[in-house]
Amino acid sequence: MNALLNDVRSPAWSTEMVAAPAVIIFLHGYGSNEDDLTGLASPLKLTLPWVSLRAPLDLGNGAAAWFSIVTPGNPDAAPVAAATEAIWAWVDEHLDPSTRVVPLGFSQGGLMASQLLRTRPERVLAPVVLGGFVQVAPQPGDDLLAHSRPALFWGRGAEDRVIGEPAIERTRAYLLPHTTLVEKVYPGLAHGISAQEIDDVHDFLAREVGAGAVSNE
Repeated sequence: MNALLNDVRSPAWSTEMVAAPAVIIFLHGYGSNEDDLTGLASPLKLTLPWVSLRAPLDLGNGAAAWFSIVTPGNPDAAPVAAATEAIWAWVDEHLDPSTRVVPLGFSQGGLMASQLLRTRPERVLAPVVLGGFVQVAPQPGDDLLAHSRPALFWGRGAEDRVIGEPAIERTRAYLLPHTTLVEKVYPGLAHGISAQEIDDVHDFLAREVGAGAVSNE
């Protein structure tokens, strides 16, 4: 596992970061890479700076993963913890300590978005989990989250056959008492991201991060 994550950043990163209160962090799914979710920046109408990180587990041929799949929807805790620390190491190196992170992850990346919230909840704002789930192992921030219950967006396809029902039920059981949950299920959508979902995430970010996060034009 490579702890030095490659990244793709928003075009005006250095200028945007001067006074940015928050930054979007895209976290791709299994078998993809740092280029995968960058195409969401335009339809989301992002005005915050963003970065897309490459997962540390190299699968070859340009593909990467945050952790190996052993039991689908129920990963081992140790590799998830290692991947979480790799993301925080990137954040600590590249972002000002006062800058909050807005993680937006798909599938495995959705789990990683929830991991950032569950490990340093004070640093995370308005996480977005798309087609993702949470892991079983308790995390350092769980008790704090049960009191603060920050806003979280969880969207998934009604026809998703990749994330199984046990993982979905576990995720709902965790998120309901630990977050102020915005849950959306999209009819006809499989394991992917729809245009309606993008619109809903745009509205969520505008509401929870602020008008400076996205454009309405």
